[in-house]
Parts: sequence; structure tokens; C-alpha cells
Amino acid sequence: MTTDLPYAADAEVSLSFDELEVLRIQYAKEVESGHVTVQTKFNYSWGLVKSPVREHQVEGVKLLQDLYRAEPSRRRECLYYLALGHYKMGNFDEARKFNGLLLEKEPANMQAQSLSTLIDRGVTREGYIGMALVGGVAAISTLLVAGLVRRAARK
Repeated sequence: MTTDLPYAADAEVSLSFDELEVLRIQYAKEVESGHVTVQTKFNYSWGLVKSPVREHQVEGVKLLQDLYRAEPSRRRECLYYLALGHYKMGNFDEARKFNGLLLEKEPANMQAQSLSTLIDRGVTREGYIGMALVGGVAAISTLLVAGLVRRAARK
């Protein structure tokens, strides 16, 4: 999916496996030493959230939530990437919540504005898929009932 929203490019661009591995190794070294710097934890969580792998996104969101609670100076960045992580996982209500908090603090934030548009598109797309599924189930049910009625009429 391409986007005409340059500020929300993070939604579409992932790190390479090697780039993410560098961040993972640095994070693991610091965990092992007993002292993880805020920057290392943020970088690793950022890389995980940008990943196309859902398990990475989940782990990245968890790390970002820890950072958000523990590091007030990083809350702005955490809000954006929490919103992005939830968006990528399809958790649109959570994405909207975190992005909304960021927009309350920074109404002119172009990144958050463009992410808001992507979230709205995701909600709309999810709604269309839901309607299509319901319509499909209704159509199949109608065909089954019609088949049973015809079969009963033949007897």
C-alpha cells in the first residue's frame, strides 16, 4: 500500500533485518549489563514497531508503554509510535487514542495528522470488510434456506 501522506511514511517503511538485528543486539547487551539506556530502548522499540512482523510490533508497543510511563521527556515520540504500532496491528481504537493524545498536545503535528488520516482509512476499510462478510453470510444463508425449501417441496 502506498500513501500520499509523506509524514506517515513510518507506517509503510520497515527496517531491514540487519538494521533491526543491530538494534536488538545493542538492547540485549545493555539488558545483560543491567543498564539499558533510554535511547537504546527507544531505538529498539521504534525498530520493532516499524517491522512488518506482528510479534515484533507487539513487543515494540510493550517497550514503548514502559518508556512512556518511565520517561516523561520521551512521551511525545512514544505517543506517535504507540499510535503507529497499534495502527499497524489493526487496533484502530488504541491507535486513535494515542494519536489523539499527541494531537491534543501538538495540534499542528503533521506526522500525527497524517497518521490520523491513515487510521480513519483503516477503520473505514475494516468497516467495509465487516459489511462484506455480513453480506456474504446473509447471501449464503439465503441460498441454503432456498435449497432446503426446494428440497422440501420436491418431497
